[in-house]
Amino acid sequence: MRKTSQDEQILRATKEIVVKFIETGRISPTGFPEVFKTIYRAVDETVRLSADPETADEKAGEAS
Repeated sequence: MRKTSQDEQILRATKEIVVKFIETGRISPTGFPEVFKTIYRAVDETVRLSADPETADEKAGEAS
């Protein structure tokens, strides 16, 4: 399975966010696996929703 450029960018952004959280003491390295998954999902969802505005509108309506 080949990763797309967007997938690589999501992974890179997630890594940078987690590293900053570790550096600032907001999370410990032992919490890395769970925090990484959570942040990855949030970044992935945000990127994919912004790439498809119709889906973003539908999701916003569901949240109301």
